[in-house]
Amino acid sequence: MRKAPILLIDEIPAPRALVRIGIEMLPASIGAENERTQHRFVEFFTANIRNRNTRRAYARSIKQFFEWCEDRRLRLERIDSVAVAAYIEQIGIDMAKPSVKQQLAAIRQMFDYLVTGGILSTNPAASVRGPKYVLRRGKTPVLSAEQARQLLDSIDPSKLMGLRDRALIGLMLFSFARVGAANALRVGDYFENENRQWLRLHEKGGKRHEVPCHHDLVNYLNAWIAAAGIDGNKKSWLFRSIRKGDGLTNNRMDTNDVLRMIKRRAKEAGLPYSTCCHTFRATGITTYLKSGGTLEHAQQIAAHESPRTTKLYDRTRDQISVDEVERIKI
Repeated sequence: MRKAPILLIDEIPAPRALVRIGIEMLPASIGAENERTQHRFVEFFTANIRNRNTRRAYARSIKQFFEWCEDRRLRLERIDSVAVAAYIEQIGIDMAKPSVKQQLAAIRQMFDYLVTGGILSTNPAASVRGPKYVLRRGKTPVLSAEQARQLLDSIDPSKLMGLRDRALIGLMLFSFARVGAANALRVGDYFENENRQWLRLHEKGGKRHEVPCHHDLVNYLNAWIAAAGIDGNKKSWLFRSIRKGDGLTNNRMDTNDVLRMIKRRAKEAGLPYSTCCHTFRATGITTYLKSGGTLEHAQQIAAHESPRTTKLYDRTRDQISVDEVERIKI
């Protein structure tokens, strides 16, 4: 029997991203307001934010903020810049600076949406400054080229799951693809163009990005597609979940599935536990630059808006730093 949808107000169902983190009803500060205010608050998540991950992250941040306000019996009209600043100061004690900045961004955008909707006259979070945080080197763990090859070679290609995992890891490694774009691929997004295989990646912000396939990746993908027998259905998911006994399902892998798979494969290959989904994007970019590739082309392959973002994944200087440190003779 199908469950009835959870309603936030009247006939508006709560998005699943909100239900997962416990927003099945309006915060007390919003619920005490008129219907127009309630509707605008729900619109912020349902109509304004289209990216599922952003919606989930912002919903979690705003839920925590309103719980803090409710503990202090602050109604919506009494929330001012002092209250927001006090909240940011408090969470900054135990929370990392990037997380605090994300929380402030979510709160600021939510209030801004209420202002543009005519609910509030001013945004109480507009003048609140978050912690200063400057990042010149990314924190994503990177594998060496030898470690990456060790991981790929450790996967058993005689099993269907092995072929899938090798193809997925190879795709993130050789195309610099984000995990969200990789597991959203359909079979038809792997296509031939001028005697070369290409991938059509659907990146953040609705951007469509096409990139040619490395010859090793072509072999991995062809082996997986042939063994899975999915070549005839171009609209089906390229990477699907597999039940015990190599039972292929019609459901795509989600991000958590991919992360668990990577952790398991890294452990089996004797690689660091810190290896994660983003590791392969950073490893691919670093290996490419070490081989003489240019930052401009790395940015193009990775579909980054700015070369500064691509530079965060560049670890080519790490070896120089290690060599220089070893010059200290004591």
